[in-house]
Amino acid sequence: MLDILDETPAVEEVDGKPEIAFTGAEAEHVTFAYGSENILSDVSVQIPQNSVVGIVGRSGSGKSTLLKLLMRFWDVQQGNVKISDTPINQINTANLREMESFVTQETHLFHDSIKNNLRIAKLNAFDEEIEAACKKASVHDFIMTLPQGYDTPVGELGDTLSGGERQRLGLARAFLHEAPFLLLDEPTSNLDSLNEAVILKSLHEEREGKTVVLVSHRQSTMRIADTAYSVEHGRMS
Repeated sequence: MLDILDETPAVEEVDGKPEIAFTGAEAEHVTFAYGSENILSDVSVQIPQNSVVGIVGRSGSGKSTLLKLLMRFWDVQQGNVKISDTPINQINTANLREMESFVTQETHLFHDSIKNNLRIAKLNAFDEEIEAACKKASVHDFIMTLPQGYDTPVGELGDTLSGGERQRLGLARAFLHEAPFLLLDEPTSNLDSLNEAVILKSLHEEREGKTVVLVSHRQSTMRIADTAYSVEHGRMS
């Protein structure tokens, strides 16, 4: 515990800057390395407002790293990451978190009910809003089969649920947050083709007012993208 308390964040939080609205994002000639190993090399990506941008590539190619740079979990060594034409390290951290929703391959759940795990995304959400988000994520029908419905405990780290069920709850949480910039890291990797199709349909139908970056190793998920990039060995094409 003391070691954790002594750790310093990878980036410094920013405050005191004017609040900005989301109008798009971009990476300009970005290079990022872990130690001496380059993960991304001279990568440039344009993410226009209200678009769906797909990024496809094999595991370990650098796709997930790009999303984390767009979230500013780390700062780049070279190049720039911008949100709304503003360098990301000049945006208030709280402002950035309000603009973005990040869905990872592994959804983190607390030892609490399904409803409370979802409400983290929007503390004052009405039950109807939670149910609507779950329907978009193709998980509402499953929840209704449980004896306690939305009040069902998920267990430690969600261990009473399958990987696909946890993943759909993560998507529902992102839908509930209603951020304008949605970053999805392999959002359908644990889903069968039917549930994948339902979720891709929801993303396509609910995209109004949203900008989506969709990372996947599956070519099938790219069919809803306006633009698709390919990443291989840290380089974009």
